[in-house]
Amino acid sequence: MEARFKGSFISPTLLIFFFFFFFFQVAPSPVELSNVSSLRGELKGLFPSYDCPQCINRKEHGQINAARPDEKNIDILVTYTDANGAVRTRSINSKDLSTSWVWRYPSEEDGDHKKSSKEVEGKSQKLDKLEGTIDHSNGNKNQYGVVVEHKSASELHPIKLKRQRLRNERRERRTAELIEQDKEIENQIQDAAVERAKELDTTSKGKYNIWRKEYENPNSDSTLKLMRDQIIMARAYATIAKAKNEDSLYDSLINHSRESQLAIGEATSDSELQPSVLDRAKDMGHVLAAAKDQLYDCMTLARKLRVMLQSAETSLNMLKKRSAFLIQLAAKTVPRPLHCLPLLLTTDFFIRRYEEREFPNKEKLEDPSLFHYAIFSDNVLATSVVVNSTILHAKEPEKHVFHIVTDKLNFPAMKMWFLVNPPAAATIHVENVDDFTWLNSTYCPVLRQLESARMIEYYFKAHQSNSLTSGTDNLKYRNPKYLSMLNHLRFYLPEVYPKLEKILFLDDDIVVQKDLTPLWSVNLQGMVNGAVETCKESFHRFDKYLNFSNPKISENFDPNACGWAFGMNVFDLKEWRRRNITGIYHYWQERNEDRTLWKLGTLPPGLITFYNLTHPLDRSWHVLGLGYDPALNKTEIQNGAVVHYNGNYKPWLDLAIAKYKAYWSRYVMFNNSYLQLCNIRE
Repeated sequence: MEARFKGSFISPTLLIFFFFFFFFQVAPSPVELSNVSSLRGELKGLFPSYDCPQCINRKEHGQINAARPDEKNIDILVTYTDANGAVRTRSINSKDLSTSWVWRYPSEEDGDHKKSSKEVEGKSQKLDKLEGTIDHSNGNKNQYGVVVEHKSASELHPIKLKRQRLRNERRERRTAELIEQDKEIENQIQDAAVERAKELDTTSKGKYNIWRKEYENPNSDSTLKLMRDQIIMARAYATIAKAKNEDSLYDSLINHSRESQLAIGEATSDSELQPSVLDRAKDMGHVLAAAKDQLYDCMTLARKLRVMLQSAETSLNMLKKRSAFLIQLAAKTVPRPLHCLPLLLTTDFFIRRYEEREFPNKEKLEDPSLFHYAIFSDNVLATSVVVNSTILHAKEPEKHVFHIVTDKLNFPAMKMWFLVNPPAAATIHVENVDDFTWLNSTYCPVLRQLESARMIEYYFKAHQSNSLTSGTDNLKYRNPKYLSMLNHLRFYLPEVYPKLEKILFLDDDIVVQKDLTPLWSVNLQGMVNGAVETCKESFHRFDKYLNFSNPKISENFDPNACGWAFGMNVFDLKEWRRRNITGIYHYWQERNEDRTLWKLGTLPPGLITFYNLTHPLDRSWHVLGLGYDPALNKTEIQNGAVVHYNGNYKPWLDLAIAKYKAYWSRYVMFNNSYLQLCNIRE
């Protein structure tokens, strides 16, 4: 039994096969099937109906109703790509298709089933260009599929073309409206921002500018400047009024200037002033106007202002000198916590039994195959930081030996500290400089000079008026460290350690940040001293430290020779003994008894003693300036093997530069009971 559909005969068996094929191969989910009625409208929009030639011919012959049997309800699964590129599947019924759709089956009598595969593929490519494509599972769409044919845009029905044109016009009008709305909103936002900017008071909340002062708001301290100028003019007119016996005007000017000064206080901008200062400035203005009417004379006023300027400069210079003296005093005075620490340690040291006061590993003290350090200091806390930082970065701490020499006063405290806090695996040796009997005034010129009457007068003469007012250059040389032999003991290393061949000298104001073991492998190329040079252009050359006006200096040394740093030095003691370096030091020290070749200190005689005998080390081994220069390169500090706090701002003082203090404090054992008892904190 056969049924004719649009001129073709379709067997019931084929229809049943066609239905089950689509239902089981690409059947949609139950949720999607439940939304069929709502999706039909979407698919109609995706696949608009077009009038085809076959349909027109059928309409003309009155066969259109007979060609579409409504009693046949066939579900068709359609797969298409939406606007976002996602593949979606929908189901429609054959009775919902428009009359422009054409069904073709392989059994049609016109021989369509004999068409070549190229023709079928060409139709598939045309369908892919549409928003929706009819897709059949497993590539069988060419056997039992539905192919949609429609005309080009030029052959569309006039009514559909008109609808399309109207839609485009509406879309363009809507786009123009949205653009206009955006412009209006943007203009409103800009106008509101301008109004807020006009209402903002930049002076009421203080200074916000972080750049240079000349870029600050020029009106931020106009009232403050006005009042300061008024005070200066009031003092000038008051002096003139006093000279002319204008007592009432003089009293008025003095009182108003005093009240204005109290109103200003320590303010630095108008925002820090009280609202009442404006009334004070107005009252002062009235008084100055009256003084101007009575006392103004151009030459007299100019002369008085010049005298006031000179007096201010003199006062400023005096304040600078006092400031320099106080800084020197603060830098050389032992703070109370650092004074407390050795007292506690000394007390506990003498409580200990005698056999508990000695260090282990004495056999390592003279072993030349180990790594030996020399530290000469009377500061227990600073010495502990040097030792701790060195051990923490050492790869083989058991091979490191620290030789510490201190004075008689701090010897028990220094020894007690390392007995209670021994560094891991390293060897410690603490000595008293007063036990070196060979270091006496007969052998050492410095001791002989320190005992002379001239030196005692230089240091201890109380009636010298220039002792506090001579400026920074002289004040820094009146330093107690120059009276201590610990500062000059570095020139006697072969005598202090006669069995050693090489030693690394460390100051107590340094911090070690890397393993220093490679320094013992540095080839000094026959030199005695290995040090980092400090000359940069004209700075830190010999003429900065030595008096080249003296022929003894100018005839023997180059003023442009590069200086180097004491604080981290490698000394070849074998070469030292061979060249008699200590004898060279004695020779020049004896010729500087009157301090005409250089002032007191150890660097100038060191430059002379090791002249042409110093091997320059790489700068990364020793970074200087953390005790006086706040503008050092941070990367250079972090990459340095040793950082040196040379200068007045030592890290254990309140004067220390804050941003450098962390490099030192990280090696202080703040949880130690002695430090807590003495209130030593970060």
